[in-house]
Amino acid sequence: MKIDFNELPLNVAANFKGGEGEYVSRRFVDENNKIMLGKLEPGSSIGYHSHDIDSEIMYFLEGEATVLTDEGEETLLPGQAHYCPKGRSHSLMNRGSVPLVFVAVVPVHGES
Repeated sequence: MKIDFNELPLNVAANFKGGEGEYVSRRFVDENNKIMLGKLEPGSSIGYHSHDIDSEIMYFLEGEATVLTDEGEETLLPGQAHYCPKGRSHSLMNRGSVPLVFVAVVPVHGES
Protein backbone atom coordinates (compact mmCIF):
# COMPACT_ATOMS: atom_id res chain seq x y z
CA MET A 1 0.00 0.00 0.00
CA LYS A 2 1.42 3.34 -1.06
CA ILE A 3 1.14 6.31 1.29
CA ASP A 4 1.79 9.65 -0.41
CA PHE A 5 2.27 12.26 2.30
CA ASN A 6 1.89 14.99 -0.33
CA GLU A 7 -1.75 13.94 -0.79
CA LEU A 8 -2.60 13.97 2.92
CA PRO A 9 -3.98 17.09 4.65
CA LEU A 10 -1.59 19.31 6.54
CA ASN A 11 -2.18 19.34 10.31
CA VAL A 12 -0.82 22.14 12.49
CA ALA A 13 -0.95 21.58 16.25
CA ALA A 14 0.10 24.36 18.61
CA ASN A 15 1.75 23.27 21.87
CA PHE A 16 1.34 19.57 20.97
CA LYS A 17 1.18 17.46 24.14
CA GLY A 18 2.25 20.53 26.11
CA GLY A 19 5.24 21.37 23.93
CA GLU A 20 6.37 24.70 22.50
CA GLY A 21 5.56 26.15 19.09
CA GLU A 22 3.86 24.13 16.37
CA TYR A 23 4.04 20.49 15.31
CA VAL A 24 3.26 20.32 11.59
CA SER A 25 2.39 16.90 10.17
CA ARG A 26 0.71 14.88 7.47
CA ARG A 27 -0.88 11.72 8.91
CA PHE A 28 -2.12 8.38 7.70
CA VAL A 29 -4.28 6.74 10.38
CA ASP A 30 -6.10 3.41 10.32
CA GLU A 31 -7.11 0.84 12.94
CA ASN A 32 -3.54 -0.53 13.15
CA ASN A 33 -1.15 2.42 12.89
CA LYS A 34 -0.53 6.12 12.80
CA ILE A 35 2.15 6.96 10.22
CA MET A 36 3.20 10.60 10.18
CA LEU A 37 5.59 12.89 8.37
CA GLY A 38 6.36 15.55 10.97
CA LYS A 39 8.22 18.82 11.18
CA LEU A 40 9.29 20.98 14.11
CA GLU A 41 10.71 24.42 13.43
CA PRO A 42 13.67 25.60 15.56
CA GLY A 43 12.54 26.19 19.14
CA SER A 44 9.48 23.93 18.80
CA SER A 45 8.87 20.71 20.71
CA ILE A 46 6.46 17.89 21.43
CA GLY A 47 5.79 17.75 25.17
CA TYR A 48 6.79 14.91 27.47
CA HIS A 49 4.15 12.17 27.26
CA SER A 50 3.74 8.46 27.97
CA HIS A 51 2.93 5.59 25.64
CA ASP A 52 0.71 3.54 27.93
CA ILE A 53 -1.12 1.60 25.19
CA ASP A 54 1.21 1.95 22.20
CA SER A 55 4.83 2.58 21.24
CA GLU A 56 6.49 5.02 18.83
CA ILE A 57 9.32 4.85 16.33
CA MET A 58 10.75 8.10 14.92
CA TYR A 59 13.18 8.13 11.98
CA PHE A 60 14.97 11.44 11.42
CA LEU A 61 15.38 12.84 7.91
CA GLU A 62 16.63 16.41 8.47
CA GLY A 63 17.89 18.49 11.39
CA GLU A 64 19.09 17.54 14.85
CA ALA A 65 16.66 16.07 17.38
CA THR A 66 16.89 16.20 21.14
CA VAL A 67 14.85 13.47 22.79
CA LEU A 68 14.17 13.37 26.52
CA THR A 69 13.42 9.84 27.79
CA ASP A 70 13.00 8.06 31.11
CA GLU A 71 16.76 7.41 30.97
CA GLY A 72 17.88 10.96 30.11
CA GLU A 73 18.58 13.02 27.03
CA GLU A 74 19.84 11.88 23.64
CA THR A 75 20.73 13.61 20.37
CA LEU A 76 19.69 12.06 17.07
CA LEU A 77 20.77 12.98 13.55
CA PRO A 78 19.46 12.18 10.05
CA GLY A 79 19.62 8.45 9.40
CA GLN A 80 19.07 7.61 13.08
CA ALA A 81 15.89 6.43 14.82
CA HIS A 82 14.40 6.72 18.29
CA TYR A 83 12.19 4.00 19.77
CA CYS A 84 9.85 4.65 22.71
CA PRO A 85 8.51 1.28 23.90
CA LYS A 86 5.03 0.75 25.31
CA GLY A 87 4.93 1.88 28.94
CA ARG A 88 7.69 4.47 28.55
CA SER A 89 7.71 8.27 28.09
CA HIS A 90 9.52 10.78 25.89
CA SER A 91 9.52 14.26 24.36
CA LEU A 92 11.04 15.66 21.18
CA MET A 93 12.74 19.05 20.82
CA ASN A 94 14.32 21.00 18.00
CA ARG A 95 17.10 23.01 19.61
CA GLY A 96 18.85 23.43 16.26
CA SER A 97 18.76 26.22 13.68
CA VAL A 98 17.01 24.32 10.85
CA PRO A 99 13.67 22.46 10.69
CA LEU A 100 13.57 18.97 12.18
CA VAL A 101 11.87 16.54 9.77
CA PHE A 102 11.00 12.96 10.71
CA VAL A 103 8.73 10.00 10.06
CA ALA A 104 6.89 8.63 13.12
CA VAL A 105 5.04 5.33 13.36
CA VAL A 106 2.71 4.59 16.29
CA PRO A 107 1.48 0.99 16.06
CA VAL A 108 -1.58 -0.29 17.89
CA HIS A 109 -0.73 -3.02 20.41
CA GLY A 110 -3.06 -5.93 21.08
CA GLU A 111 -4.15 -7.04 24.51
CA SER A 112 -1.39 -8.80 26.52
